[in-house]
Amino acid sequence: MAGLATSHYVCVRCTTALLRREAHLAARSGRLSARGLRQSSTTSNAATSDTPAERSNHSNGNAASTHKPKPENEPGPMARRLEEATEEALFTGGRAGRRAVEDAGFSEELKARLLARVRDAEFRSENASAFAEAGLPASAGRGTAHLAASQPWTGAESTEDAVLRMLNDAHKPLAPSLRGKPRLPDLKPVDMRFTRDTRSQGQRAAGARDKAAVYAGMGLKDKEQNGLSEKERDELKKEFRERFKPAARAMPNTFTGLASLANERIEDAIARGQFKNIPRGKGVERDTRADNPFIDTTEYIMNKMIKRQDIVPPWIEKQQELIKTAHTFRTRLRNDWKRHAARTIASKGGALQEQMERARRYASAELLHNPRKRNVEQVVVPTNSTDDPVMVKVRQLLSPETAEELADAEATAAIDDSAASTTSSPPNEGAATEVTSANVPVQDVPLPPPFRDPDWLRTEQTYMDLSITNLNTITRSYNLMAPELAKKPYFSLERELNACYADVAPQLADAIKDRAARPSKPLGESAGQRPGNILDRFNGEAHRSKVYDSKTPNYGFREMLRDLFRKEAN
Repeated sequence: MAGLATSHYVCVRCTTALLRREAHLAARSGRLSARGLRQSSTTSNAATSDTPAERSNHSNGNAASTHKPKPENEPGPMARRLEEATEEALFTGGRAGRRAVEDAGFSEELKARLLARVRDAEFRSENASAFAEAGLPASAGRGTAHLAASQPWTGAESTEDAVLRMLNDAHKPLAPSLRGKPRLPDLKPVDMRFTRDTRSQGQRAAGARDKAAVYAGMGLKDKEQNGLSEKERDELKKEFRERFKPAARAMPNTFTGLASLANERIEDAIARGQFKNIPRGKGVERDTRADNPFIDTTEYIMNKMIKRQDIVPPWIEKQQELIKTAHTFRTRLRNDWKRHAARTIASKGGALQEQMERARRYASAELLHNPRKRNVEQVVVPTNSTDDPVMVKVRQLLSPETAEELADAEATAAIDDSAASTTSSPPNEGAATEVTSANVPVQDVPLPPPFRDPDWLRTEQTYMDLSITNLNTITRSYNLMAPELAKKPYFSLERELNACYADVAPQLADAIKDRAARPSKPLGESAGQRPGNILDRFNGEAHRSKVYDSKTPNYGFREMLRDLFRKEAN
C-alpha cells in the first residue's frame, strides 16, 4: 500500500513500450532473478521440511553446527524498477496490464507472487475502513474513529442516512441556547382555605341600600307604617336570628350531600306544583322497522339514507321517463283524434242537436264493439305479445308447437273479452224486451259502425309508428334493469288506437257543442293581421292610425295648437 501511495502513475501503453525497449535487459535480469528464486525456494523448502522440534533445537543455539545458510542474490536496480513497473501495470492496467505481463515472459512463480500482491492490495482497498479503524491509536478521539470507519461517498444515499435525515427534518434539534438543564419554577404553597370574596365600597353600599328596607320600621311603634302585625314581626325576628347563627347555613362538603340537597329541593318544587305546566317537546318518532329482526340492519340503513336523500334506483328513473313519454303520446293522440272526429261529424251538416245525436250514436256503437274496462296502464299484457319487430322475430324463432299455444292463448283471451263485453239473451221469451246492456240504451234505429277515418290514419301513420318504436325502445331498456315483478309490456299501435277510440267516443258530443258555442275570432285577429289596442277594438274600423312619410318639418307644439284652435273655429 505504501508503494502504491508513493509511486507515480504509469499507463499501460508506456509500460508496454518500456518492456519492449528493454527486452534484452529484462531477459538477462529475468534469468538471474529466476536462479536466485530457485535457490531461495530450495532453502525455504528445506526450512519448512524441518519439524518443530528441530526448529526449536536450532533456535536454542546449536552454535557448533557447521550448517550456514547461503546468502540470496539480491536483484539489481533495473530488476526492481521493472518489478515496480509490472506491479503498477497490474494495479492500474486491468486486463491489459495482466496480458502485458504474461507476454513479457516472466516465470510462473514471479507471476504468482505479483498476482498475490494484487489480490492483497484489492482486499485492502475493499476493506480500507476496517484497516484504518484497526490501525488507529488508542489516543484517537471518537470523531476520528467515526470518520475512519465511515464509508466513502459513492453517489447514492444509503437507507440509514436517509432515515436519519428524515428524523432530523421532522424533529429539529434545539438551539444551543435552549439546550440547558430545565428550570423548575419556584413553587409556593397554595392556601386551600375558603375566603370571602373581596367587595368594593360601591358594592357594599349598593347592597346595604337594597337590604335597608328589610330592617326599616322594625323598632317603630306604629304598626300601620310597615304594614306588619305583631305576630308577623315576631316571626321575622325569629327568622333573622336563625339566619345569623353560626350553623344556620351549613352546606354539605361531599357530592352525596350535594345530590341529596338537590333532590330535596326538586321534590319540594314538585310538591309546590312548579313542574305541572311545563311545555312538552315534540315526541320522538320511532320506526317500527328499525327493530324488525327480519330486516338486515345494513339494508335498513341504506334504504333510509336513500329515502332521506331522495335517491332512486336507475330503473325507477327509467320508469318515470317511460310513463312521461307514454302519457305525452296518448294525450296528443286523443286530442288530435277528438278534434278531427268532431270536425268530421260536424261537417256532415244538420242542426247542433242532430250533430250531437250523431256523435252519441257513434259513442254507443263504440261502447258495443270496443268496450273500455280499465285504464291502459292497468291492462295486463304479456311482454311477448306485441307488434314490436324485435319481439316478432323472437316469436318466429320459437317452435311451431309453442307458437300455436301462444296463438290459442291470445284467441281465447280475445273471445273472453268479447263475451264479457256483450250480454247473452235470456232463455225465456218474457225477458226479450229487457235491456241487453246496462250501458247501451235501447234504440229503434240500428247503430252505425264505429267511427273510423282511414285517411287520418294514413296521414298520422308515420308519426304513430315512430312514437311506438321509441316507446318500445324505452320499455326494453327499462325491462333490462327492472326486477321481474316490475317489468312492463311492450306497446302496440292497434291496442293504443282502440283505447283512444274508446276514450274519445263519449266526449265527441261535448266537443261538438263547445266548438259550436265558441266565439269567432275578431277580424283584426285573422291570419296575417295583428290585433290593435283596446280602443281600436271598441272603435272597429272607423278610426285607424295612419302614418305619412313626408319631408316637411317635424310636427311640434306650435302645430298642435294651430290645429286645435282651427278645429274649434270650425
